This record gives sequence, C-alpha cells and structure tokens, in this order.
Amino acid sequence: MGNQTIYFKRQPRIVATSTIAGPKECEGVVGRYVETALSDDMFGESTYEKAECKMLSTVIDGAIANGGLGRDEVDMIVSGDLLNQIISASFAARDFSVPFLGVYGACSTMAESLAVSAAFIDGGFCKYAVAATGSHFASAERQYRYPLELGCTRPPQAQWTVTGAGAALVSAKGDGVRITSATLGKVVDFGVMDVNNMGAAMAPNRDILDP
Repeated sequence: MGNQTIYFKRQPRIVATSTIAGPKECEGVVGRYVETALSDDMFGESTYEKAECKMLSTVIDGAIANGGLGRDEVDMIVSGDLLNQIISASFAARDFSVPFLGVYGACSTMAESLAVSAAFIDGGFCKYAVAATGSHFASAERQYRYPLELGCTRPPQAQWTVTGAGAALVSAKGDGVRITSATLGKVVDFGVMDVNNMGAAMAPNRDILDP
C-alpha cells in the first residue's frame, strides 16, 4: 500500500520470545517483563563485546526453546547489533549453523529483523525465522562517544543505551501476535549535532520537522 508499506497475506506470527537485560535496565518497571535479569552486566565475560555476544546467543537459543523447537528446525536468523560489522550478531550466528542475514538499523534493528523475517515467511521461503538484536551500554559508548575508561563526564540528560538483547521466533502459523504489515522508513537528517541527545534525532519536535 503506497510507496512504503507492505502487507503480509499470510500474517506471520510471533510464537515465542526471549529477553535478557542488565541490572540497571531491570531496576525499573520494565524489569518485571525480562525473562533473564542479569546481576552482572559483564555476564561472566572478560569484555563488554563478549558479554553482548553472549546475551544475543542466549536469547536466540531461548526463543527457539520457548517455541518448542530445536536449532535444526529453524530456517534462518535475522539479527544485528550496534557494533562494527555487526560483530555480536555475526559471532552469535556462527554457533548455530543456521542461514544468517545480518541487518543494521541502530535502534530500529529489531523492527527491521521482524520485517525481513515476516517477508521471508510470507513469501513461503521458510517456516521458522528468529528475529533478534542486542546491545551493551559500555560497548556502545566506546563505539559512538567516549570509552568508559577515559572517565568522561556524561551530561545529566544523556540517554543510556540498553544492556540487553531480545529475540522473537516468527512462524508461518500458530498462536501469537500477527505481523500484518511493515512500513519502511526514510533516512532524514535533522541536523542534530549533540551525540548525547538521541531523543532529538529519533523523536524530533515540531520545530525541527516544520521550522
């Protein structure tokens, strides 16, 4: 419909999910909905990047298990993260021996993963797909701002990249939330120069949209 929205005739279903999050994320109201709450954001690993990769692997496995399937029954994994070469998603997929499509949409990666998974299922190309994404606050700071080791002061209004991961098992049939359509967005540069103000870039006010 139109130039940006596609409708899925088969309406693929999200039949299972799995989530994991760090201690800060689980302090608030969202914590009660997290399947695996971490007490240590290092997740027993020696680096933030390894912790991020482990979180992603955990939720992919979790979504498959929660859907009552084995790894060999999944047709594809669609996943991404915030790091160069989507290295967390790539390393996680390496352990599954399942066809993998890596996507990068920053904060829209989960929606993009679901859209791509639904399109493959709606087209009859697979029966089960796992859509997933993950991030880690400390690895994202090193990627986009300043490594925590530098001890730079963050402004009070700075947003916080989530330490966590999520995965959804998408199926051609079954019970669960239906994916009826997907709208593909456009890249628009609003000229936001403050690296700590992600909100202005993702939810701009009317003055920016219509000066």
